[in-house]
Amino acid sequence: MEQSRTSALLQGAVQDLASGVASALRGGGHASPSGDVLRDGTANGVVLAAVRVLGADLLLPCVLFRTAPSEPERDAVQEAVRAFPPRPDAAPTVAWSHWGMVRALRRADAGFTHTPLPSLDDLDSPASPGPPGPPVEPDTGWLRDDSWQTLTHRLALLSALAVPGEDGAVARGAQQRVVDLSRGFVRAVRRRDWRQAAGAGRWLALLRDVPETLGLDAGLDFVELMGGDDACVALQVRAARLMRTRVPA
Repeated sequence: MEQSRTSALLQGAVQDLASGVASALRGGGHASPSGDVLRDGTANGVVLAAVRVLGADLLLPCVLFRTAPSEPERDAVQEAVRAFPPRPDAAPTVAWSHWGMVRALRRADAGFTHTPLPSLDDLDSPASPGPPGPPVEPDTGWLRDDSWQTLTHRLALLSALAVPGEDGAVARGAQQRVVDLSRGFVRAVRRRDWRQAAGAGRWLALLRDVPETLGLDAGLDFVELMGGDDACVALQVRAARLMRTRVPA
């Protein structure tokens, strides 16, 4: 009973945070209602866990619109990075999600201070004022070796890394397999897996050479409609649309 209640609280907190981000994306990067969820501070374990689940997307409006994150948002992401480091045997999605959170913090700071991003080799340096992070990109072999079904699943989980101007290994690997990802998007829609479809669609909105026959814009409209009240789906679709209209990186 207690585990079920905790799970329900976590899912509710994730939805609240995602709804705030989606609202900020709709509002052109203005203050996110997510800040209201974070007012209690990161001492709230459920909220902190929800920040880790949402990952770098908590700072997505800041990255896309080059605005400063609110203090509660930045502190929450930084605390989640410190509280939930990936284990050495972590799955690629876990390791890359952690890397993406560190990268988002650095990128958000650089976006409004107009200072260059530090080298990734310096992310764990004791002299670095920011949060600790992996000094190099995590394993990338799966980007080449995964079946198109597994690739789509993993990339959908890592959709927070799909942002304009990011030249990481995941973005490069996704570009090399754009046809496979397109197949995965169609499969997710047919299986009514709206979160996976939305995450895959966000990647496809970013990538080049997406088949015209895919009908991505109509597909995103359909995913949004069928996703109903799922704020995570709304966040992904809104991000995809912004990237389709060439938001500056």
